[in-house]
Amino acid sequence: MKRLTCTIFILLVLATTGYSQVRDYSGRLDPKQGFQNVRIAVEDFVHREGTKMLVSDSVALVRLAEIIRDDLNFSPFYEVIELDSFYMRHMELDVITLLGWSHLGAEYVVKGEGEFAGDDIIFKYQIYSANSGMQFARGRFRSLITNYRRLAHRVANEIILYLTGDEGIFDTRVCFISKRTGNKELYLCDFDGANVYQLTGNGSINLSPAFTPDGQKLLFTSFMHDDPQLYQYDIRDGKVDLLAAYPGINSAARVSPDGEDIVCALSRDGNAEIYLLHRSGKIKRRLTFTSAIESSPCWSPNGRQIAFTSDRSGSPQIYIMDSDGVNIRRLTYVGGYNDSPDWSPKGDKVVYLSRVNGRFNICTIDVTGDNFRILTEKGNNENPHWSPDGNHVIFSSTRTGEKEIYVMDLFGNEEKRLTTGGGNSNPTWSGYTR
Repeated sequence: MKRLTCTIFILLVLATTGYSQVRDYSGRLDPKQGFQNVRIAVEDFVHREGTKMLVSDSVALVRLAEIIRDDLNFSPFYEVIELDSFYMRHMELDVITLLGWSHLGAEYVVKGEGEFAGDDIIFKYQIYSANSGMQFARGRFRSLITNYRRLAHRVANEIILYLTGDEGIFDTRVCFISKRTGNKELYLCDFDGANVYQLTGNGSINLSPAFTPDGQKLLFTSFMHDDPQLYQYDIRDGKVDLLAAYPGINSAARVSPDGEDIVCALSRDGNAEIYLLHRSGKIKRRLTFTSAIESSPCWSPNGRQIAFTSDRSGSPQIYIMDSDGVNIRRLTYVGGYNDSPDWSPKGDKVVYLSRVNGRFNICTIDVTGDNFRILTEKGNNENPHWSPDGNHVIFSSTRTGEKEIYVMDLFGNEEKRLTTGGGNSNPTWSGYTR
């Protein structure tokens, strides 16, 4: 029975062979969307005059500026302008002015200075308009020098907030599955792939991690006790609790935006169906009632709807229903194999994998069913998830021969690899850090 359960689970989560006869979609990539980025310069940060500074302190200031530049460049809406040494020589300048930055194309300029007090750094920054010279924002932070990476992310977040009114994602985290120890264990890292560390060590198969809305816990499916059961991992203390151990599979769990409910796939009645659970893991209601395989549910940002995968039409397609299981409608019609939906935090799009031109690609579609777009071009790609601001997508890909975690912006541009070593998959992105 356990062997049968494992077989059903593997087919549900990873299967492609079961639909090998389903017609593939042959299409072409749409042109990438283009627009004019906001251009911003981040000057090298200086040491506050009249205070002591060690060599290591100077290095910290250099790294602060570098990380903030990288963070701002990560946004699809900003372009960091670098200092042009030829321009400096031509203009016979030792120090660039705001007017000089304006001539180089910058609209905004970030300046900063650091003061070091024992193990702490006190960092102040200002944002100027390069054209008018007006200072319109400033901030002050105090942090341990050893935490300069997080300090840089916090500064970058505040810059984004001042310029756009939106929260930055630079203090968020990513969870993924890796086989680097020989087993599929959960790992955590910063949004940019830095500071990787292992969470679980149960020596089993762990799959489908998903953050709770507060970012402090992770739901995941594990075979640590032979059958695929649903667990919760507390990131703060490493505690693991069993949430659901119903007969058959317990998989693909997502916590509702209000933190009250869990939607997941259970096969307790034979085939996999979508269920709503209380936060404790107790069944609240069954949402789907078909003989098909229903899987991969995800919530809309307001918690009123759920997108999921079903093969009720003969092949896996994406469907949307109300959170009580009514008003089911099919979303995807292009492609013979569509799976793993994730609803944009902006509420307007769903990202998912689709078999396109003979390989699995990451695609998006409006929740109205319009504007189908192919975002990836290389390798086989899967496990797409949105960033909390809806401006990026994280996913796994085999484009280098090994399965690694990548991130790209919502238009399919600026792809960046986050992991190395192979065997990395199932990425998911935390919400904003409070």
